Amino acid sequence: METAALIVVLVILLALFFDFTNGFHDTANAMATPIATGALKPKTAVLLAAVLNLVGAFLSTEVSKTVSHGIIHEDGIKADIFLPMIFAGLIGAITWNMLTWLLGLPSSSSHALFGGLIGATLVGVGASGIDFGMVLSKIILPALIAPVTAGIIAFAATKIAYSITRRYDNKPDGRDGFRWGQIFTSSLVALAHGTNDAQKTMGVITLALITVGWQSSTQADPYLWVIIACAVTIALGTYLGGWRIIRTLGKGLTDVKPAQGFSAESSTAATILASSAFGFALSTTQVASGSVIGSGLGRRGSSVRWSTAGRIAIGWLLTLPAAGAVGALAALLINWLGNWGIFIDAVLALVVIIGLFLRSRRDAVTSANAMSDVAESGLAIELPDTPPPTRRQQRIERAKAEAKARALAREKAKAEAKQKAAKKARGKGAPSAAKVEEPETTRSEESK
Repeated sequence: METAALIVVLVILLALFFDFTNGFHDTANAMATPIATGALKPKTAVLLAAVLNLVGAFLSTEVSKTVSHGIIHEDGIKADIFLPMIFAGLIGAITWNMLTWLLGLPSSSSHALFGGLIGATLVGVGASGIDFGMVLSKIILPALIAPVTAGIIAFAATKIAYSITRRYDNKPDGRDGFRWGQIFTSSLVALAHGTNDAQKTMGVITLALITVGWQSSTQADPYLWVIIACAVTIALGTYLGGWRIIRTLGKGLTDVKPAQGFSAESSTAATILASSAFGFALSTTQVASGSVIGSGLGRRGSSVRWSTAGRIAIGWLLTLPAAGAVGALAALLINWLGNWGIFIDAVLALVVIIGLFLRSRRDAVTSANAMSDVAESGLAIELPDTPPPTRRQQRIERAKAEAKARALAREKAKAEAKQKAAKKARGKGAPSAAKVEEPETTRSEESK
């Protein structure tokens, strides 16, 4: 029992550290676009995101129930087997999160967590320990549908935003009033992130408590102290970290106009909040990227660079199996070496975390230099330097051309009329001139 209690404590600490990495990993999802458009200063944006992540964590527990009472059959697995598997799964998730953070890649922390847990459970327990129906309905299908849905909503919202403001705003960058709206919509995204992502860590801790018998399996909601701990941890991670991801995502969105940012953030927040209410464990990164691409397509003359969009999708697809592979390796060590495997896993995880952190110090990224790279999601949309005219502009140009043509026709008709009148006048005046000249000729001859 003492060993189980020690493992539970390790699981809780590791889960909270994952929650911390989740916070700084996903800061850019909410705040990259308002930073890029100038709606918010970087430090102000991150502080606002941290506060709203904290508040959002208290709004719902449906996603937590999906993790603690959904993807894994915890009732049929013994505590001495299952607790080390949760520990190994968290190592897989944290390793992938830290690696992608170092590289500045906006990958999915959610899928890293699920991949690590599934990979460790498959090695430690077998396929019978996974509820594949729940994985399909609550994780896989939402991962496929949500980014597309968010993209369609952002596309429609961008079209509407441009159409209702086009005739009233002649500024070259367009719709500056939307910058103020972005403060509200980006705040909604941060709130939605706390509502969805903080609950995943709550679910993992609740799952560990149920496994060891410290919480009844009939009690689906996490304890209040679990909610508070996860909320504070993700908010702290949001405030202290995330500049690498913001640097990657934000600069690539400098082409995003305020109307687009407003539409993308509204779509992201609506999709995540609705999914959280149904207990769908979404990837905030995927939803936000889908919204950015959709809003980009909503601008005139834009097109998709399918090769770049494909690389983004491949990165999404790699997250779950890559974290699952690390989780499976960690679980394999535990299967082979027992408690010594847990100790070795813990040491290796600590070495990896410290090593990646020290490596990141060589190229430190702060609020001062967080906007220097180009985001893959921004590059997925190709925009012309001069967008094609709108239908209204085309009608105006046609009307101007027709008016100009009519004016030219009138001028031409007037010129032709003048020429005819001149010819007519010359035709009538020629004989009289001859009669006048004839006597002059006669007089000259007579003088000779």
